[in-house]
Amino acid sequence: MTTMADGVKMSGSAMGGRVMDPGEARAIGASILSASDGFAPRHIGPNEAEIAEMLEFLGYGSLDAFIDAAVPSSIRSGRPLELTAPAGDGPRGERELLVALKRIASKNEVWRSCIGMGYSETVTPPVIQRNILENPGWYTQYTPYQAEISQGRLEALLNFQTLICDLTGMEIAGSSLLDEGTAAAEAMAMAVNIASTRPRRFFAASDCHPQTLAVLRTRAQHMGIELVEGDPGSFDSDSPEGEGGGFAGLLLQYPTTDGRVEDYADIAARANEAGTVVVAAADPLALALLKPPGEWGAQIVVGSTQRFGVPMGFGGPHAGYIATLAKHVRRLPGRLVGVSRDAEGRPAYRLAVQTREQHIRRDRATSNICTAQVLLAVMAGMYGVYHGPTGLRRIAGRVHAWAEVLAEALKRRGLQVQSGLVFDTIRVTVQDDAQLKARAADRRINFRDFGDGTVGISLGETVDRELIDDILWCFSGGMEEPAYDEEEILSKVETGFGGLGRTSAFMTHDVFNRHDSETELLRYIFELQSRDLSLAHSMIPLGSCTMKLNATSEMLPVTWPEFGGLHPFAPREQWRGYAELFAQLGSWLRDITGFDAISLQPNAGSQGEYAGLLAIRRYLDGKGEGGRDVCLIPESAHGTNAASAVMAGMRVVGLKIKADGAIDLEDLRGKVEANADTLAALMVTYPSTCGVFEDHIREVCALVHEHGGQVYMDGANMNAQVGLCRPAEIGADVCHLNLHKTFCIPHGGGGPGMGPIGVKKHLAEYLPGHPINSPDEIGEQGAVSAAPFGSPSILPISWVYIGLLGGSGLLKATEVAILSANYMMKRLDGHYPVLFKGAGGLIAHEFVVDCRQFKKSAGVEIDDVAKRLMDYGFHAPTMSWPVPGTLMIEPTESEPKDELDRFCDAMIAIAGEIGRIESGEWPKDSNPLKHAPHTTRAVSAETWDRPYPRELGAYPEDRLKHQKFWPPVSRIDNPYGDRNLQCSCPPMSELVEGGQA
Repeated sequence: MTTMADGVKMSGSAMGGRVMDPGEARAIGASILSASDGFAPRHIGPNEAEIAEMLEFLGYGSLDAFIDAAVPSSIRSGRPLELTAPAGDGPRGERELLVALKRIASKNEVWRSCIGMGYSETVTPPVIQRNILENPGWYTQYTPYQAEISQGRLEALLNFQTLICDLTGMEIAGSSLLDEGTAAAEAMAMAVNIASTRPRRFFAASDCHPQTLAVLRTRAQHMGIELVEGDPGSFDSDSPEGEGGGFAGLLLQYPTTDGRVEDYADIAARANEAGTVVVAAADPLALALLKPPGEWGAQIVVGSTQRFGVPMGFGGPHAGYIATLAKHVRRLPGRLVGVSRDAEGRPAYRLAVQTREQHIRRDRATSNICTAQVLLAVMAGMYGVYHGPTGLRRIAGRVHAWAEVLAEALKRRGLQVQSGLVFDTIRVTVQDDAQLKARAADRRINFRDFGDGTVGISLGETVDRELIDDILWCFSGGMEEPAYDEEEILSKVETGFGGLGRTSAFMTHDVFNRHDSETELLRYIFELQSRDLSLAHSMIPLGSCTMKLNATSEMLPVTWPEFGGLHPFAPREQWRGYAELFAQLGSWLRDITGFDAISLQPNAGSQGEYAGLLAIRRYLDGKGEGGRDVCLIPESAHGTNAASAVMAGMRVVGLKIKADGAIDLEDLRGKVEANADTLAALMVTYPSTCGVFEDHIREVCALVHEHGGQVYMDGANMNAQVGLCRPAEIGADVCHLNLHKTFCIPHGGGGPGMGPIGVKKHLAEYLPGHPINSPDEIGEQGAVSAAPFGSPSILPISWVYIGLLGGSGLLKATEVAILSANYMMKRLDGHYPVLFKGAGGLIAHEFVVDCRQFKKSAGVEIDDVAKRLMDYGFHAPTMSWPVPGTLMIEPTESEPKDELDRFCDAMIAIAGEIGRIESGEWPKDSNPLKHAPHTTRAVSAETWDRPYPRELGAYPEDRLKHQKFWPPVSRIDNPYGDRNLQCSCPPMSELVEGGQA
């Protein structure tokens, strides 16, 4: 008997079908009154009959017997999951759970937000909301590492980069960072590295957004950077004099956090002359009207594109941005989309230069950014495409005009308004703070209280006459309100910016000037979508990435206004629904992991790593053991592990792994003993990065603890643990959880992600804190994200996933994930050597197949296998990691057996094609693998000079004649793109062939 997520006990045969009739339900003990839309059979791909087939193929009589053989008894938890309601209180269908979540959401109060601080009310164009944000063709894509089948989102990201370059006046821009705070922190590290001959000191203007300053403080503390905050007017690049004088970098907010538009040209000139790198944190909408930072001396510009059509979402996710001069491109963190050419000589897009810098440089990396905010960058870029330069100027001009009208109307009422140029924010002196708060509450408006008798009022795209009227009423103090005429006021106030006004053109590329009707944008969105392979087409079997079903019921709440409409710094009484969701989700994650406390602030897995290691550093400092700074990391670990350790101020010491992929215990013993006085932590992935359960993991953890260290577990492989074992019970002290992997937040083409961390009791007080709205759930320590809860508007996805499956459903999902991986492993084992296996020849939820031997026997590289898989309709597995020349395959529990077999059939067929090369039937330099992927243009060309039939190139399997995803470009020449770096939209002349764009 198997217990389902909704508490109904069902036999194997009953679960085999997707729908039960009432008699069948009664026969297995289920109530006829139980919900008819249970989730587990919909989420878990293989039905009971298919599960039985896979078990028989592997030689096991039951799923329990298989799991007992595959998962070491030494790590199995002694207690089942005991999730609280609604995940553990009996049968719940999808509709019923969404009703329960709607009740929680209704406890949030969405007031009109005039708080500002980098977050503004915006209008998401419905054509973008429905066709990108809510479209699985966009949100289920993977990071575009296989560029030939990622051309749509790569073009969308290139649009984003071009938009940012044009607005900021910079020469090159990345394809998004996590938020404005972390973008500023990345710029600080970048500036210190650029100005390497200057002291490691960084000056941040005190009128930057406070959350940005908080993230800077955290990042600087352990990177050996002295952070100085002060009035930018008093900045002197070479003061104080003497030892340690001078600064490597300077951060300026443009406009300032309280709304002022300052002329920074003189400050920037002095800084640049002294060798200090000038960084501007700029509002991109304001840059439609203001002189871009690149024209007044900035070398790096950062910010957030939230107000380009992305809901506030109580803090995220939003696409941060970073842009710089071309000479600094090799120091740019994160991802960068570039233009190259394909094998046919046509333009094609791909990720450029240092894209995976943290995986290459590892313990020398300066950034651990891995997850970007791709889906949100695509939305922001499309917002620019839709509105174009004319539309952005109108939106910005309208916001600015209303701010000027409001300021003048308040002055006419006798209030003191801060003088000087402003864009969208004004600062007003308040006579009666209590009365203002009461009247604002009456009108459901949030202002920003500076705590010094002044109040900030920021306006966004949704500003209208009603809002202005209500604001004026709030500030009237009960006096008779004099009438005002906005047009009359506009005719008398100065709405320009004088010498700070923008005179340079921007967004001149055709893409920003021909999609201003919904019809045109709709077709453009779907044109790009057609060039991308996503989970809507086929399985994406990427090891370590866990590309599972992102169920529609999980995604629906993301766009509910109760979750999307809140400002991250709204008063706590307005987000009681979020507080309940945080508490419940945190409780579930504690039960799943065994930890005592959870922080939801890290908004990516890499940031979870960083936050967890900071908790360890702070704990050790608190014990008076601050000298412990060695972090042991297996040589097979994720690249972000080493990068995160370096950012946390640790020294990385590598650990050897054995032939079976497990940590070499003898090497570990030697390393912990040699570093007994300085050992801070071990970072370990479990199951191992090589896809096996290590029997001695408890011994590994005990060795580290015995020598004074803490154990950090990378949670990338939690999909093999949930319900079976708990990291805290195994011996981990801290673990991050990739909610965008195990807990169903979609990858979104490379982001958003969430990486909350769980810690044991002794580390709880060292979890990330936040200077604004810091509730009880947030620790006392520094911030790692701009918003207190990272990217909270996507947390309902994981809440629904856990709530629908419940404890027993989560366990079943884990068991099926492990079963599916072992089934595929055995099917492929005779065709490709499997590198790592555990006890009994079994693996965990992923496995590594070796393709290195084909280079010698057939001249076939791992790239050739990956590209040929595209012809079969598949995205390649994780390539050349953890071992170069290999593929790491992970099926996940949500793929049905037919899809598992389809992928295995493709891999076996490719092995057969390699055999034909080995036999000499096809030349090593001209065969279906070397020419893959095959485009429609290639197979329909007048000439065909290849030694195999066109049909074999186009349709290697008959099933593909019924339905096939065609790669839009042939193989891309990456070296050519790096030699001829181009990372913004090319001139249309370069994209025209035969007169057609």
